[in-house]
Amino acid sequence: MALLGTAALAAGADMGGATKQPTNWHAIIMFVIFVGATLGITYWAAGRTKTAADFYAAGGGITGFQNGLAIAGDYMSAASFLGISALVYGSGYDGLIFSVGWLVGWPIILFLIAERLRNLGKYTFADVCGYRLARMPIRTFAATGSLIVVIFYLIGQMVGAGQLIKLLFGMDYVYAVMIVGALMMVYVTFGGMVATTWVQIIKACLLLGGATFIAFGVMSHFGFSFEKMFVKAIEVHPKKTAIMAPGALVTNPVDAISLGMALMFGTAGLPHILMRFFTVPDAREARKSVFYATGFIGYFYILTFIIGFGAITMVATNPEYLVKGVGALDLKGGNNMAAVWLAHAIGGNLFLGFISAVAFATILAVVSGLTLAGASAISHDLYASVIMHGHATEGKEVTVSKISSIGLGVIAVLLGLIFEKQNVAFIVALTFSVAASANFPVLVLSMFWGGLTTRGAVLGGVIGLLMSVIMVVLSKAVWVQSFGFKEALFPFAYPALFSVPAAFFFSWLFSVLDNSPSAQAERAAFEAQAIRSETGLGAEGAASH
Repeated sequence: MALLGTAALAAGADMGGATKQPTNWHAIIMFVIFVGATLGITYWAAGRTKTAADFYAAGGGITGFQNGLAIAGDYMSAASFLGISALVYGSGYDGLIFSVGWLVGWPIILFLIAERLRNLGKYTFADVCGYRLARMPIRTFAATGSLIVVIFYLIGQMVGAGQLIKLLFGMDYVYAVMIVGALMMVYVTFGGMVATTWVQIIKACLLLGGATFIAFGVMSHFGFSFEKMFVKAIEVHPKKTAIMAPGALVTNPVDAISLGMALMFGTAGLPHILMRFFTVPDAREARKSVFYATGFIGYFYILTFIIGFGAITMVATNPEYLVKGVGALDLKGGNNMAAVWLAHAIGGNLFLGFISAVAFATILAVVSGLTLAGASAISHDLYASVIMHGHATEGKEVTVSKISSIGLGVIAVLLGLIFEKQNVAFIVALTFSVAASANFPVLVLSMFWGGLTTRGAVLGGVIGLLMSVIMVVLSKAVWVQSFGFKEALFPFAYPALFSVPAAFFFSWLFSVLDNSPSAQAERAAFEAQAIRSETGLGAEGAASH
């Protein structure tokens, strides 16, 4: 459970049963300023959102640099910031395992996916999978996989939001969840991708700026000497030199490999991340997006490492931040507060309020991107392509998407309230495992293997999806800790090592065994797809405004 629990912590799902803190007026005032600014942007964006291309992809008019910042904003969740720094605070070096796992997913996207995705797709990754395969079955499967990932990810973010605000602002859980749900519905419904993009860009700048200031404060405290910081950390930490060695969090090789696969391939299968590549004008800007995003995210994770060790040396040594009579490292409000209390130690109440507001802003940015991805799967993939057989008008498609956004927002709030008291660690495992096991194999095979058929893609993807869900349910996190059974039927924490190869294998097997006329036509169409994916001939361009 330690593995799953720490994964959830880092991904924003499990804030560790946060305890309500006194009302933080600095944080609330700064949060109101942020919300006011982003609502102004939404009003401006609403005037620019006239077509489906504007709503889904900001008209393809976002630059590579802007999109790189927006992807970073989409990707750096609140508990990436709080959770990874808390992991470093508690375990030292090993806390980096999650940030490294997520970061190495980006070269896969850069070198394998970004360019071909932009050249082949229009609004969603289902456009790519359905380029030469049968429209109805492949889009139904792709939209279903996307919605499962989006809804489970939304649950994690909403529960994280409620616990985080209870912990940082002193606000009741119910009000926190409802505020997040209402704001994300406004951003997406009225501003579409334009508003969502700029919310993510602003949040990324605030988070990177705040984390840089904290890290600079820590390093200046030690004369910009890493050696002095590490020596002090070893001196004060109960684990002593063990915090500088790996192996504390992940000891089982199968779990280690499976975790790495889930983080790497799951990243490349997240629909709200893949959707961002359609907001740029061409494949060149798509590659730039990943380049900039990798730089921003990598820099951010380096900062979380410094922040974690800074908390060991500057927070754990100050009785003001510790719970009396408990463990040597136990912080008021839980160990997720390590970065927040460090902000207070460096910049006082005002900076504490700023970091608290930024942490809430990160959740707003992430849930807005998720909601738009889910709404796009419903309106573009299911309604327009499957139900209306490609004959829906743009206006009706956008209307369905806006209604879907409101519906997803309501569902996210309700699920956030239902799961308040639950340990939702397994939901994060499920999110990345489904993305890695269902979305990623079908996407990669559809782009790179001419032998893939509709039957192979759908059956292989469904097997990967079912295996990942069943194995997570049978794991210790759910079977023992949620259902109350004595022993887990699946002995490992993550299913990716088993479900991802199975999805690839069965996609290959059912494709090879498929000799139907439609399968032969799908194989013959691969050459034209390959030419477009590599040259961009016929690809969607940016809309003119």
